[in-house]
Amino acid sequence: MNTGGPEAEGLEVHPEHATLRLDEAAVRAVVEAVCGGEGAEVVHLGVILGDHALVHELNREWLGHDYDTDVVSFVLDEEAQAEGRIDGEIYVDLDTAAERAPEFGVPMETEALRYVAHGVLHLCGHDDATDDQRAAMRALEDRYLEAAGV
Repeated sequence: MNTGGPEAEGLEVHPEHATLRLDEAAVRAVVEAVCGGEGAEVVHLGVILGDHALVHELNREWLGHDYDTDVVSFVLDEEAQAEGRIDGEIYVDLDTAAERAPEFGVPMETEALRYVAHGVLHLCGHDDATDDQRAAMRALEDRYLEAAGV
């Protein structure tokens, strides 16, 4: 597991949930796997590990979706994104990960790390608006989680 690669020097992990946590080294490994595979460099990436209330409010306020979701991501510099550099934030709902993990037969941490990978893929320019796009992103998530040792 690579925990200090140059792909994610600008990564900051912020544990904001009252009780649930993710291992920062595992978050870093997933971010580095995605960035390495996508040829992206992290200028700045905040990964905020929150709860239903935080992620729901951001989803409603910024995206116009008034419901819980697993992860929201925000590109802070679109010019950087166009050049393969990430300047953004990802908000992961650890409550959703804890609720959905049993459905997939995985630990909460694995489900939450999938959300991290998904958010980074969005920051790399991937979209999931169609069934084909969702399937392609799921395959990339699987590849990068495996590469990160998850």
